[in-house]
Amino acid sequence: MVGALMSAQVPGGRDTGREAVPGEEGSTVVTGAESGAGTEPDGQRTGAVDVRKAQARADSGDADASVSENAALHGGSRGTISWIVAGVAVVLVLGALTRYLEIHVPRWAQDTPLRRVAKSIEYPVYAIAIGLIGNVILTKLDLRERLSAGFRTEFFIKTGVVLLGASINLKILVTAAGPSIVQALLLITIVFGFTWWFGGVLGLDDKLRALLSSAVSICGVSAAIAAAGAVQARREQIAYAASLVIIFALPSIFLLPWLAEVFDLSDEVAGAWIGGNIDTTAAVAAAGAIAGEEALQIATIVKTTQNALIGVVAIALTAYFTLRVERVAGGARPSPREFWDRFPKFVLAFIAASVIGTLYLQSVDKKTGAAHIAIVNDLRTWFLILAFVSIGLEFSLKGLRDAGWRPIAVFGSAAVVNLAVGLGLSVLLFHNFTV
Repeated sequence: MVGALMSAQVPGGRDTGREAVPGEEGSTVVTGAESGAGTEPDGQRTGAVDVRKAQARADSGDADASVSENAALHGGSRGTISWIVAGVAVVLVLGALTRYLEIHVPRWAQDTPLRRVAKSIEYPVYAIAIGLIGNVILTKLDLRERLSAGFRTEFFIKTGVVLLGASINLKILVTAAGPSIVQALLLITIVFGFTWWFGGVLGLDDKLRALLSSAVSICGVSAAIAAAGAVQARREQIAYAASLVIIFALPSIFLLPWLAEVFDLSDEVAGAWIGGNIDTTAAVAAAGAIAGEEALQIATIVKTTQNALIGVVAIALTAYFTLRVERVAGGARPSPREFWDRFPKFVLAFIAASVIGTLYLQSVDKKTGAAHIAIVNDLRTWFLILAFVSIGLEFSLKGLRDAGWRPIAVFGSAAVVNLAVGLGLSVLLFHNFTV
C-alpha cells in the first residue's frame, strides 16, 4: 500500500542540494554528546567523538550508521552509568509531575471559566511543556548533555506502543467496525500518499518524509516511531515529528467538535471524523468526550483501527527503503537478513500483544477483562508520559531553525487534506451507522 504510493516519487535514491532539515545531509543539528563534548571529562570525550563519526557516516548515506539509544549507550558516548541513572531519575520526576498536573489541574479549574479547557488538555501537552522547561533549566546548569543518556525516548515510546497493542481487541475491529476498517485503509493511503508526494516536491529528506507521512496519516508519535525504526531515522527527526504532532493535535481537540456542530453532523459521523483525523489517541479521547458519548465510542473504534495498521506500514517502509531508497545502484539485491536487521522488532511485539489481549478478553468475563486492560492502559500512559517528557528534554531549537518552513508546510497541508478526505469518508461510511 505505502510502497506503491512512494515508488513513483523516488526514482533511485535521495535528491541532493536541499536545505538542511533535522538529521539531513549537511545539517548541523546538535544532539547528544556533540554539543556537550567540549565540557565533558576526558573519559566521556572519546565516546562523543565516536558518536560524531557515526553521525558522519549516517550523513554520508551509510544505512547502518544510525545512532540509536542502545548504540550510544554501549559506545560509552553519553557518560558513565551514574549519569545515565541520574538522567532516568530526572525523567521519572518530571513524569510524576506531569501525572500530578493531569489529575489535579481539572479539579483546580472546576469552578472557573477554564474548566472545560483544563479538562480537555491531556498528558502529552503537560509532558512536552514540562520537558521543555526542564530542557532550558538543565542547559543553563550545563547538565543536559551529561544526563541525556537517560532520556530514553525510543525505549519509552516503543514500550508504550507494545502496551497499546494489548488494548486492541481484533475481534471487535473485525465484527463491529467494518466501516472504520474501510475508512482507515482509504484515509491512510490517500493522506500518506499526499504527504510523501508533497514532501518530495519541497525537497525534504526521505526519512523525514516517512516520519511525517506516517504520523499524520496513522496515529501520530507511535506511528512515527514505528516508521523511524523501519527507515533508520535519527533521534532529532523523531523529536521534530513528535513536536509537530502535538502542536497540531492540541487545537484539533476543540476545533473538530465545534466544526461537527457547525456542520450539523450526527454523533456517529462526528466520531468517525474525529477518530480518523486527530493524530494522538489521548487527543481523540478528549475531543470525542467533548462531542458526546456516542461520538467518543465511534472515535475510539476508528482510531484503534488506524493504530492496528502501524505494523503494515512499518513492513512496507522497511521493504521500500531497503530495496529502493538506500540500495546502491548496480549493487546486489539486499538479503533477507538485511531486511530483518532494519525491521522494527517492537512492531512484532505490538501485534503479539494485540493477539494475546484479544484471546485473553475472550477467556474471561467482560468486567474482569475491562479491569485488567485498564491496568495495562494505565501502564501504557506512564510510559508515554515518560516518552513525551524525554522528547521535551531532547528538543533542539537549532533543529527547528535548520529545518525552516518546509516540514511545517508539509505537515500542515497534509492535516488539511486529512480533514477534507476524512470528512467525506466519514459522511459516506457512517451516515447510517448506529452505535
